[in-house]
Amino acid sequence: MSETKNRLEQLGADIVAALPGDVVGAVVAFGELTLTARGAAIEKVLTFLRDDDRVLAKQLMDLCGVDYPEREQRFDVVYHLLSPHRNLRLRVKIMTDAETPVPSVVGVYSTASWFEREAWDMYGVLFSGHPDLRRILTDYGFQGFPLRKDFPLTGYVELRYSEEEKRVVYEPVKLTQEFRTFDFMSPWEGAKYILPGDEKAGQGSK
Repeated sequence: MSETKNRLEQLGADIVAALPGDVVGAVVAFGELTLTARGAAIEKVLTFLRDDDRVLAKQLMDLCGVDYPEREQRFDVVYHLLSPHRNLRLRVKIMTDAETPVPSVVGVYSTASWFEREAWDMYGVLFSGHPDLRRILTDYGFQGFPLRKDFPLTGYVELRYSEEEKRVVYEPVKLTQEFRTFDFMSPWEGAKYILPGDEKAGQGSK
């Protein structure tokens, strides 16, 4: 593991040195390299990672948003890259706000088209230069961005086709289940409380 970490740390240092001012940080965590870049330079950075022989990240596997509403630049845009040639996964993070567009990377990775539309639809992150930036998961008349942490759970309507009425209907947004609290414990590690049905465990037969 230490050999892999050292190799990734060296790669991160090489990338930072090759793109001074555009890549501003590199850390290794959980066996993967994460780069922090300037938003305005994202096309340049991803083109370098795609074409440089040390990386050859030929595939954009995912692009997602993260919302930190307490920050001035509240959004992270995260690009997950894969290099089949180097057996390497890495991610690139940039920051932006609700008004500042991020350059589209459709010209670098064509798969970014739908990913960027989803980030716009769910978070309201703008992508300049995108060939068709419109909603992809919600309907065209939807107001708001559902994955923002300040998005209310009530007061909005959703669009669906009613098989009973044979037409499109608008209805208030409804949660599919009641609120539940999860402890996220693995049952194989053993819960620190008695699970329902286990009350007699360990008492032996009588």
